[in-house]
Amino acid sequence: MTPTTVNYNRRAIPWALGACLLWSSAFAGVKYGLSLGYVQPLTFAGIRFMLAGLLLVPLCGSPVKALRTVGSNLRYVLTVSLLQTILLYSAFFYAVHLAGGAQTAIITGSSPLAAAVLAHFFMTHDRMTFGKTGAIALGMAGVVLIAIAAKPWSPAGLSELAGMGLSVFATICSGLANVFVARHRGDVSPVVLNCSQMFIGGAVLLAAATLFESPPAELPDWRFLAILGYLASVSAIGFTIWFYWLKRVKVSQLNMWKFVIPLCGAMLAWLIIPGESPNVPSVIGMVCVAAAVYLAYRQSNSQDTDQAA
Repeated sequence: MTPTTVNYNRRAIPWALGACLLWSSAFAGVKYGLSLGYVQPLTFAGIRFMLAGLLLVPLCGSPVKALRTVGSNLRYVLTVSLLQTILLYSAFFYAVHLAGGAQTAIITGSSPLAAAVLAHFFMTHDRMTFGKTGAIALGMAGVVLIAIAAKPWSPAGLSELAGMGLSVFATICSGLANVFVARHRGDVSPVVLNCSQMFIGGAVLLAAATLFESPPAELPDWRFLAILGYLASVSAIGFTIWFYWLKRVKVSQLNMWKFVIPLCGAMLAWLIIPGESPNVPSVIGMVCVAAAVYLAYRQSNSQDTDQAA
């Protein structure tokens, strides 16, 4: 690693935190949007990501140049769209719909573990170490404590088991997408990549919804439209930031910050939802997550500095 790479690691921190904060709010937004009952999961996901792609069109520069870039890198764009939007979010939206909040939060919080393990096998410069493994285990323990404290386990029926399985599948797809973007050395800018892959993925999800879901029974009200606009903006901004830094920072190091997502989700619940308040297990869990992120960051920076010396 060069000193420039070490500096990139430090510069990525506020951007990674910003993206994770956006995604932590989006989790609650998806649950709220589905609870309104206007649309089913695939329809909701398809509209959200098509809209998110459209929001980025003005930032892509020349339309002709952007289309040529996508056309010359079509296989790359389609692969990212398949992993990051079509498979991941069709599974995620149905997981949120089917599973309990605690189960989904725990499995979603394991995405840094999946990314780190996949990076170990597919990225030659991003191997697992004893320190990194310990930090991941500590972060996972914190996520489990927060999820259990937020909503205790309930007997899992068939629908909950299906939702948990879909959450695992979505987590693996997320890790594969992160590794694939990090490995690719094409000339597609993060904005053009995100715009095209989300719009294509959203269109595929919406087409699938016409086959497997019933159409909306009534026009949505302003609450649904507001949450849809917010979620589309979160996707457009969050993934553009993430794709940019995936090409500059280790996959495992960047994904460690995703442990912040369930952490911030719990804090938002305490602040917003009536009757929700912190307790001893949740506070201990938050400390574990914060310590895991700090230890993983120190471990990666120490390795990069040693290699740069």
